[in-house]
Amino acid sequence: MPDGSLPLVVVADPIDAAAVELLRSGPCRVIDATSGAEALDRALSEAWGLIVRSRTKVNPALLAKAPHLAFVARAGVGVDNVDLPAATARGIRVVNAPTAASVAVAELTVAFLLLLARGLFPRIVDTKSGGWKRGENGGELRGKIVGFVGYGRIAREAAKRLRPFEVTTVAFDPFVTNPGDGTAMIPLDALLSESDFVSLHAALTPENHHLLDAARLGRMKKGAFLLNVARGPLVDEAALAAALDSGQLAGAALDVFEVEPPTVSKLLGHPKVLATPHLGASTSEAQILAGRQVVDETLRALRGEPLHALVNPDAARGGR
Repeated sequence: MPDGSLPLVVVADPIDAAAVELLRSGPCRVIDATSGAEALDRALSEAWGLIVRSRTKVNPALLAKAPHLAFVARAGVGVDNVDLPAATARGIRVVNAPTAASVAVAELTVAFLLLLARGLFPRIVDTKSGGWKRGENGGELRGKIVGFVGYGRIAREAAKRLRPFEVTTVAFDPFVTNPGDGTAMIPLDALLSESDFVSLHAALTPENHHLLDAARLGRMKKGAFLLNVARGPLVDEAALAAALDSGQLAGAALDVFEVEPPTVSKLLGHPKVLATPHLGASTSEAQILAGRQVVDETLRALRGEPLHALVNPDAARGGR
């Protein structure tokens, strides 16, 4: 950045307008580069900070265009669109908005569970098309076992909301031993074989790509349901389609896919699948909170204050 000028923060993806105005009040210059790649490329050469959501990929190619970059804020929970090793090697601190979407995604999880349990989506479609199919229609959540794969903030919020439904909650998470909320922590294979509903809430890492492959889907209780509100590549989609076709699984609810948007996927048109376009965090409340959280972190970084949501503590301290 030019000598003597205020640090430049580039907003690459749209965030809440009030959050951007708050950022403009800080000790920095702000450029809105949300119009696309050309605007972003023009701004990167002087950028000290970069705010992204999901569209912008902070990869080595982008980092090479930003020689002064010291700070990246991702307005969401996951940071899989940020190359953390590359950023850390450059001493670039990366923060996220860890709590912004917890309630929104937890509520979507509960909605999916209710829709799957009652088999409501096909009935809704049929009724709106002029049908009137009655009789037995699904089951109840009461008395069922819901298994969470990954038991962080979102899964715990979902479990809290499920308690009035009189379900039993179990979870697998290698980083959690005693959550203290009544949810039993059990091995993954036991969770798969015992749960009536398996809900994925794990972060995506190279180690858990296709965590649920054909073998693990085959270990699930016959007639169980799968939910994925985390990341698409946690599930082998071809294996899931086969498990649905065979009757091994009774249904699935997917907010995420291996490729987004999913241009070719047997799951999209499958009668046993509920599909939504990665909208778990897309409530107005969650987006306002995400924008505010990353702007607050950016202002703390600009003022040289401790950060609250640093995801790569090995990055060099400082940054201006």
